[in-house]
Amino acid sequence: MRELAGRLARSYDCAVTMRLLRTAEQDTEGLPGYPFAANYLNVGDASDGPVRIHFVDHGPRSGPVMLLLHGEPSWSYLYRKMIPPLAAAGMRCIAPDLIGFGRSDKPAEQSDYSYARHLGWLRSLLDQLELDDINLFGQDWGGLLGLRLLAEQPQRFASVCAANTFLPAGQIKMPEAWMRWFEFSQSVPELPVGKIISMGCVRPVPDEVLAAYDAPFPDESYKAGARVFPLLVPIDPTVEEAVNNLAAWKVLEEYKRPFLTLFADGDQIMVGAEKILQARIPGAAGQPHKIIRDAGHFIQEDAGEELADDLVKWLL
Repeated sequence: MRELAGRLARSYDCAVTMRLLRTAEQDTEGLPGYPFAANYLNVGDASDGPVRIHFVDHGPRSGPVMLLLHGEPSWSYLYRKMIPPLAAAGMRCIAPDLIGFGRSDKPAEQSDYSYARHLGWLRSLLDQLELDDINLFGQDWGGLLGLRLLAEQPQRFASVCAANTFLPAGQIKMPEAWMRWFEFSQSVPELPVGKIISMGCVRPVPDEVLAAYDAPFPDESYKAGARVFPLLVPIDPTVEEAVNNLAAWKVLEEYKRPFLTLFADGDQIMVGAEKILQARIPGAAGQPHKIIRDAGHFIQEDAGEELADDLVKWLL
């Protein structure tokens, strides 16, 4: 009966334009290595209606804020190895699930998602939590979104760590590995979230962990956000978000606060992006940049403890 009630409650209307799906709580309870309490807020503007976002808030409230932003097609589970050591060092870890992922609401149609909407949803979260002096850690789309938020309010961010990410503006050719990923994501009949995580790792990932990555997506109807994300990457310089990213680069090229890159030696999608970030962002000068060995695109899964240790040594 509990399972049936959960399934029946999963679909509902948001305002008049957006149908939302909500993963049942029991589907993401008791996952290995993920003991964190669930926190929720409603985000979105009047045109969207309320959309519920989930976030982990772990560590001392008075500590410096570490904002941990995931990418495609993962969720805050990706940070389970990093959060405990960061919190033990005194940091307040905020790890949201992007809308469409994890325990957050999932708009049912791909047309419900846009780069701008994701920015608005995250901006609303940061505003409601009244977060300032933010230390940003962004991987994959966590960088595409986090760096744009920084460009809007650079004074709000104390430091940045970019991990296997970039801010594309259609001026640099995308790597062949990214093109293969794009074609796969749009053509595969069923998007295998856990398998994608495994493919993006160098070290073996246990089956129960892969199942945990799959848990928020009980069927394909919940994967509209994951499916559409590759389409939202602005690789054409004429599209609006490429123009906006180019404008954001103007801010990044003046950003003098600490900017660190921690990239993986086994990530073919973001290969070489760290060198561009280091060359163009003033705050990257003199920082202890590092290539993590034996790690892939999902660097947090392969080397989460090492990343946390590097961040603690860098920031505290």
